[in-house]
Amino acid sequence: MSTVHVLGAGLAGLSAALRLAKAGRRVVVHEAAKQAGGRCRSYFDPALGLTIDNGNHLLLSGNRDSLDFLKEAGAPAGVLAGPDEAAFAFADLATGERWTLRPNAGRLPWWVLDARRRVPGSRARDYLAPLGIFRGATRAATIGESMACEGLLWDRLWRPVLLAALNTEPQESDAGLAATILRETLGAGGRACRPLVAVEGLSAAFVDPALTVLAAAGAEVRLGRRLRGLGIEDGRLARLEFSDGAEELGPGDAAVMALPSWVAVDLLPGLSVPQTHRSIVNAHFAILPKPGAPLLLGVVGGVTEWLFSYPDRLSVTISGADRLLDVPREELARTIWDEVSRLSGFAGEALPRWQIVKEKRATFAATPAEAARRPGARTHIPNLALAGDWTATGLPSTIEGAIRSGASAAQVLLGAGIASGTGGNAALRGAA
Repeated sequence: MSTVHVLGAGLAGLSAALRLAKAGRRVVVHEAAKQAGGRCRSYFDPALGLTIDNGNHLLLSGNRDSLDFLKEAGAPAGVLAGPDEAAFAFADLATGERWTLRPNAGRLPWWVLDARRRVPGSRARDYLAPLGIFRGATRAATIGESMACEGLLWDRLWRPVLLAALNTEPQESDAGLAATILRETLGAGGRACRPLVAVEGLSAAFVDPALTVLAAAGAEVRLGRRLRGLGIEDGRLARLEFSDGAEELGPGDAAVMALPSWVAVDLLPGLSVPQTHRSIVNAHFAILPKPGAPLLLGVVGGVTEWLFSYPDRLSVTISGADRLLDVPREELARTIWDEVSRLSGFAGEALPRWQIVKEKRATFAATPAEAARRPGARTHIPNLALAGDWTATGLPSTIEGAIRSGASAAQVLLGAGIASGTGGNAALRGAA
């Protein structure tokens, strides 16, 4: 039987592997690290004495590809927690105000007519501003060119939401990416906007169930295998060169390269990939949240941007955080704890055990120029497809985008007949 090699066991690679295994293909997953999950995994942190994720992630009920992935992986019920309705708690550190944004369930946004559901001080007509993003989505425009990036609603809603989604200063971000997010979530009504968090960890929700299903399907997962090179012969991928030796590909074999963009371009020179990146800073505090604390709290007027109340800790995410990379870790921890303690009912309490995680290349910069550099899943090599949140998914660098990219890469190979064991290369040439 022919084999599909999946290079990388992050969510993009696992997504591709699941689709291929479900289609009856023999799958071998290769991962350089000692564990699967890539940038979406959990690990034990000795400084905290807790298991944490390498980044806090928020999903929405409109993230259909992510939810489908969980079903295909057989994830246990309840791995994602969240309110029964679309409800987003916010706090303004500068003024002390708190409010909850509550979009109604249907597509017709009547909630903007109800002052109790919208941002305090805003008017119903203020919510028309994002229409400019939709208009700008048809060309290479920034959000700053598509809507007015100022005023109360910008400061209290659009900027924090778009910054979190794009991990790039919204004014300079690609309007098309923003439009896709809004169409699939807020534009689809409150049913698509319910916040969901993997409270038991990303590995428990996404990675471990996927590995279990893959093992049951006969797939192999080989950890600690770093890919060093690609052997291209006669226009096709013929060999994978790993740190521990080479692996030959048979006539019907194929591969999905689901590696970080900077690794992919080294292995496949000439590949167009995003060239600039943005960082994310996460802070974790080993302290039990107060009863009734919101699972997710949006914060304006401070360094803290999003506060997650996990069962065993408080965690903060700060997007587009390049400005914080050179700040000493303890100084940053104290600054964030000062804000978190006031927000969560611990004002005046000493800094608990903490951890600061700075990810310098968390995502590609979501600007029009970088978005234009994103490649599709299909490559010029017939039996090699690409996956990763940095590929042209139509979404920014998110869990949803990563999972969608893996499904697209699998479909490229399956649709072309690659790895079918029935003369797939001829089918590909015919399809082309």
